[in-house]
Amino acid sequence: MQINSKKDYKFFLEADLKALNIVPSLKNKLTHDIWAFQKKLRKLEYYINCKRSPLGKLFTVYLRLDLRRKGRKLGFSIPPNVFGPGLSIAHAGTIVVNSNAKIGCNCRIHVCVNIGADINDGSKAPKIGDDCYIGPGVKAYGDIEIGSNVGMGANAVVNKSFGSNLTIAGVPAKIISQVGPLQYRDTSK
Repeated sequence: MQINSKKDYKFFLEADLKALNIVPSLKNKLTHDIWAFQKKLRKLEYYINCKRSPLGKLFTVYLRLDLRRKGRKLGFSIPPNVFGPGLSIAHAGTIVVNSNAKIGCNCRIHVCVNIGADINDGSKAPKIGDDCYIGPGVKAYGDIEIGSNVGMGANAVVNKSFGSNLTIAGVPAKIISQVGPLQYRDTSK
């Protein structure tokens, strides 16, 4: 899913704001760096996908440069049109994502994560489903698919495909539980 209209753009922003669990206030607008980065990312996606005029293309160049500047400040290298709505970046710190990766809705991603391409073919990168939790230090790479509702434990090295509704961890990653992140929330009540 990607932003293809002004309506989609607003939907993505609302989903990201909810996922980050922040209140839209003047204080957060001025001081929440991660929210500012995500807003800029979504605006760039909107302009790339929807604004084809020469002026729109020129503004897209500006947005790319500004997103890169904000990303360097926070340690993020996150290209446009990779994450679905509901992105939640937990903390500032190194996050590197290949532009060919595809990550679904409601993803929570932590620091020191690298989602990279196949060593032999840079166009092949992970496809990750909806409602996934990517823990600190996760390295996922290659032509792999991870299903929906998958939790990836801290420092997992994910180099093969996994189904849905799981928790994986280890080096290399293996299934450690048949329970995914959606069930974590349900059992904590």
